[in-house]
Amino acid sequence: MKLSIAYQWIVFVFLCCFSHSIWATTSPLSCSPTITYIAAAKAVANSTSKPTAGWEAVTLPDLWTNRWPKHDGDVWYRIDWTRDCPDAGAKQPIGVGIDSISLAGAIYSNDTLIWRDHSLEEPLSLSWNMPRWWLLPETTLSEKSNTLWVRTIGLAELAPGLGKLQIDHIDPIAKNHAHSLWHQRTVYYISLGLNGALGGIFLVIWIFGRSERAYGWYGLMSLCWMLYLSTLLSIDPWPFPDALTHSRFNNICFILYVFCFCLFTWRFGEQKLPYIEKLIWVFTGLSVLLSLFAPRAILNILWLSFVLLFLLNCLQFQFHAWRSSQPQYMWLAVCWLFFFIVGVHDLFVISLQEETHTMWGAITGPVAALFTALLLGGRLASSMRHIETFNYELQQRISAARLEITELLSREHNQALAHATLEERMHIIHDLHDSIGSSLVRSIALVEQASQPLSNTRMLSLLKVLRDDLRQVIEQGGKQQIVAATPTQWLAPLRHRFTDLLDEIGISSHWDIAPAWVSWPNAHQCLGLTRLIEESISNVIKHSQAKHLRILLKSDQQGLSLIVDDDGVGFDVTIKHDSGVGMRSMAARVERMGGKLQINSSSRGTTIIVFIEL
Repeated sequence: MKLSIAYQWIVFVFLCCFSHSIWATTSPLSCSPTITYIAAAKAVANSTSKPTAGWEAVTLPDLWTNRWPKHDGDVWYRIDWTRDCPDAGAKQPIGVGIDSISLAGAIYSNDTLIWRDHSLEEPLSLSWNMPRWWLLPETTLSEKSNTLWVRTIGLAELAPGLGKLQIDHIDPIAKNHAHSLWHQRTVYYISLGLNGALGGIFLVIWIFGRSERAYGWYGLMSLCWMLYLSTLLSIDPWPFPDALTHSRFNNICFILYVFCFCLFTWRFGEQKLPYIEKLIWVFTGLSVLLSLFAPRAILNILWLSFVLLFLLNCLQFQFHAWRSSQPQYMWLAVCWLFFFIVGVHDLFVISLQEETHTMWGAITGPVAALFTALLLGGRLASSMRHIETFNYELQQRISAARLEITELLSREHNQALAHATLEERMHIIHDLHDSIGSSLVRSIALVEQASQPLSNTRMLSLLKVLRDDLRQVIEQGGKQQIVAATPTQWLAPLRHRFTDLLDEIGISSHWDIAPAWVSWPNAHQCLGLTRLIEESISNVIKHSQAKHLRILLKSDQQGLSLIVDDDGVGFDVTIKHDSGVGMRSMAARVERMGGKLQINSSSRGTTIIVFIEL
């Protein structure tokens, strides 16, 4: 049932079209004009009058340089036509349509001026790509034979001549004019707008993402093509002083377009052709310079060279896409193959000197621009999807890393607490060893060297000293200490505690203390040095068997220097440092204070040198 209905619709449409064609062929317009003769002749030098001799029969479209290769100036075209209209009432308006006049011109019906270009002198108007049509006033026409005169002004270097011409009734003229206007103007305007918009968009994308160089070259390529099309659409050489300079600019735009086209292709296809690229850069630069000054023959060679470069680039990318087998490259290769076919066709059109509006490039330009833009847009969308995927994966990895770091920090925190606890215990051990240990050494030395047992009062005094040392250790660990005003005040309690003991056990002591602070230590450093002096004196009492002891303290601009020197039996510094708690305690204290410890020992005595930079 559905097929029969569709069949009926097809038959209905066919009958409508067939009946329309029958009506069109069976209802011809009466009094149709007929062109009987077309000829051209060079104008007399410095004359705007019609030539009286030298007429040669031609066919339109015509390029007059085929007959007069070096002629610049005016050429007149004569078009004789007739209309046979037996019934005067059947006469219908007659019009004339011309696809192009290169470069500028004027139209005369018999001897009456119908139209002329704005400028017939340099800078010439540019009517070579502008289709026009006019109504021929009935007052300018005769009953049968009429002549249409077309004056053309052009330059031999810019393909001067006259395009296709039609003399007919208004309806066919208007229809053909609309068709020519579409091919010669409207399509170019559409392509110009598309390329300008797309070029600007992709240039902005490249500005914000410089790594995507393909977008930048596509933007430049589109803008160069837009400039090239603007020269084709221009009907005035402004801002250039003459038509020849305008033509040179047109050639430069085409050269730069092909150059950007090649670099865009290579960047999009990720092709690395360093030597060819350098050659193209140099060749393009030289071609632009030559386009400014070289004669037209050289310009034609340059133009043809870049056309061939354009076609070769389209071909080479086919092989590159086939080898890589990437979908984006394959789609661009299809577009470039389309460009290649269109380019070869248009090259033949130009070589055969046919009308430019028969070229395919004008019609296919907008389609190709949209196709390429969609391809680049797809690539941009693909890149954005990759970025989104990467961002998602990055967030997942960041979350995992954050969790791992949290666990690691927790472990490190616990380890730091354990380490701090252990370090504090070591500090307490060192303080107990250096303070209470020293007091114990003094007490033991007194007991050992006493000639008779000590009295209760003496023992009580020793125990009180131990108690005071323990209290000092506790207080120093629990509150902020204050540095004494002078080194003498600082060491006075320590000196008092040890001097009597040293005297009792037969060790003479000499204290050489700086009278004032030149560089002030902090409380931590004073406490550390106090413990170090206590440990040093305790070692002298316990092990040295010395008779003389010297404690020297210097304060200068560089820092504090402490020297503890005795004349005892000495010891092996290496073994003692490795096994003795006191030596390790002294080294640890000096390191915490940021100082340097040096111990020299021999059979003649021991010297401990400590320097703290302030």
